[in-house]
Amino acid sequence: MAARVVFIPASAAEASDVLARKTERLFVELGIEEKVKEDSFVALKLHFGERKNKGHIQSAWLARVVDRLSKCSRRVFFTDTDTLYTGPRSNAVEHIRLAWSHGFSADKTVVPLLIADGLIGRDSEEIAVGLERIRTAKLASGIVHSDFLVCFSHLTGHIIAGVGGAVKNLAMGCASRAGKLEQHSDVHPRIKAKACTNCGICLDYCPAGAIIQEGGSARIVDEKCIGCGECLVVCKAGAVRMRWTEDAVSLQEKMAEYALAVHSLFPGRAAYLNFVLNVTKDCDCMAEAQKPITADLGLLASTDPLALDKASIDLVLERAGADVFRRGYDIDWSIQLRHGSRIGLGSLDYELITKD
Repeated sequence: MAARVVFIPASAAEASDVLARKTERLFVELGIEEKVKEDSFVALKLHFGERKNKGHIQSAWLARVVDRLSKCSRRVFFTDTDTLYTGPRSNAVEHIRLAWSHGFSADKTVVPLLIADGLIGRDSEEIAVGLERIRTAKLASGIVHSDFLVCFSHLTGHIIAGVGGAVKNLAMGCASRAGKLEQHSDVHPRIKAKACTNCGICLDYCPAGAIIQEGGSARIVDEKCIGCGECLVVCKAGAVRMRWTEDAVSLQEKMAEYALAVHSLFPGRAAYLNFVLNVTKDCDCMAEAQKPITADLGLLASTDPLALDKASIDLVLERAGADVFRRGYDIDWSIQLRHGSRIGLGSLDYELITKD
């Protein structure tokens, strides 16, 4: 059966209140609002944008949806998770401050903001998946223990996945740091000796005792490393580095399986909205303002994250007259969609319903 995807044309140049009304109309179309109870935990998941990033979803665009949900439940909150890479989004304190600076402070949004995997990404729950690449997904506790999920995604290109939309937002965005590490790499972090101060803090935090000190710096013993990623965040010198070697096929298939793990937690209680505005070559993790790679198209919504991404990408390719995502990075972004369809994440067949 074809999944229902609703589309409203829009432009980032429109006034914030206009975009807020369009976002509200799409959300209402999905029909989950009436299911929310007064004591329901409602997670509003999105990416708050990195420093200097201008293309991320704006808080004002979500104001009317927040207002509607806040009348249903007193437990509505914005959320995201800590990053693997070092920077202001790798710990909850700086992450929240950055989100505040981008308009997600309580005085502007009314609802609180929580980082779903805790102070430094350790608050994690294991969810059985039992699929080809992922046996057990490591998800952020704040997501796992929520009752409803509203996933706001900014469609962009991506350096490894080719495209980032609802699937990536579910997979990477709802995983704990260990879950992100599992998706990103089959190998272990490394320590750049020249940057290491040999302070020993990573030794204290390593649960596997896989880090030693030798030759004036720390070193990770691959045979002992369990890939938890603890060392990535606790290193204050930024000496622990990811080995960004995961191939596109493996990464995208892991993403699809992680996305299924999250989606399965919310049967009939999840809503997905894609913002096809300010579509850029790279995702919002890039700490810079980027030029759009195509014209603004609008907002799309569905209860099927796979159909939503497929419809969003199809619209971009149709409007651009070319695969602008592969022009940025020559990566077959369709792997995540095809694998998602095989494992039951959603449907690649959709009915696009356009609203004026």
